[in-house]
Amino acid sequence: MNRLVISTIGTSLLTNQINRGNPDEKDWFPRLRDSANLTLEKTPPEAKAILESLKQRALEKLKEGTVRKIRSASAELNGIYGIYEENLQAGKQDVHLLISTDTAQGEGTANIVGNFLKSHGIANVQIWKPKGLSTASTEVFTNGIDELLEQIDEAIPGYKESGYRICFNLVGGFKSLQAYLNTIGMFYADEIIYIFEGPNSEMITIPRLPIAIDRSIIDPMKFALMAAGEIQVSELGDVPETTIVKADDVATLSNWGKLIWNNSKLDLLSQDLLPFPGLEYEKSFVGDYEDCRDKKERVKLQETLAKVSSLLTQNNGDTGSLKGDGGVQYEVYVNKKGIAHFRVTQGVRVSCIKEGEVLKLRRYGKEEPVNKNP
Repeated sequence: MNRLVISTIGTSLLTNQINRGNPDEKDWFPRLRDSANLTLEKTPPEAKAILESLKQRALEKLKEGTVRKIRSASAELNGIYGIYEENLQAGKQDVHLLISTDTAQGEGTANIVGNFLKSHGIANVQIWKPKGLSTASTEVFTNGIDELLEQIDEAIPGYKESGYRICFNLVGGFKSLQAYLNTIGMFYADEIIYIFEGPNSEMITIPRLPIAIDRSIIDPMKFALMAAGEIQVSELGDVPETTIVKADDVATLSNWGKLIWNNSKLDLLSQDLLPFPGLEYEKSFVGDYEDCRDKKERVKLQETLAKVSSLLTQNNGDTGSLKGDGGVQYEVYVNKKGIAHFRVTQGVRVSCIKEGEVLKLRRYGKEEPVNKNP
């Protein structure tokens, strides 16, 4: 069975190359520590020079080292060698995703690890660098995790459907990132691996646990609206505090709220149409929805309806907000008595008409038949 291996990337491969006994390098570690959360553009010239020297040393060590020395030099590669029992050729058909912080040091390490894997026959290596992901602050880190969750939710289900075994390699990386990925892995991974420290580097494998989400805490409409935008705090009701983030008078989903929602929405959004604020469903629209039996298509429609509802609510019902959104692409038909349409996917449309405070949805389906009979 092919694997999708997701590895967290730290910077120990670089910092391990510092010669602590050399007086000329005594300030190298503090300089790297102080610039650890900076992108390459913002990294001071002195730290850049140190970084380049360490990258060259790391490359030489990996190029000339034995498997044992390579595993001791790189925590990330230590885990990957453990997966393949020190035979990387056994994984040449697998896909590797390297999760890097959005920093010069993280990206530099990820590039070295990625190129090493490619040079050893593993061709499909991708680097994920969620925008802004670093440990500079709680807010910055949380925003980076948000983007990472989106990437994971978009990618992993497709690999699972294609028969891949999902493996989270959490041997390397920052502790804060490992902590989040450990929890995320309990929902998405078939196995999570660690390595015992020491000369034998024995691998620890944690199989997927039978975790079940208590869906009784989820209000599908409220969660869908928060996933698409925000709702008023006054409308939260008994939504659990751990699943939301409040800012002034509005609430959005927290990291954990998104994790719970992403693992529940396929079932919750593929059932009956939800009564989103500002939307009204005509019988023809309901009939079109009921004719659609594909769960994923139903989910995509209801996610789009949540987005349309959220935009209308935030803009006092003004459909101009829908016109300006690149995903919805709201447009009024020519010579159709005010009937308009918006986009669900590239080839799927919803026809509608604005009447007073309500956007009435008329038809749903493939673009051509909807356009012919909106």
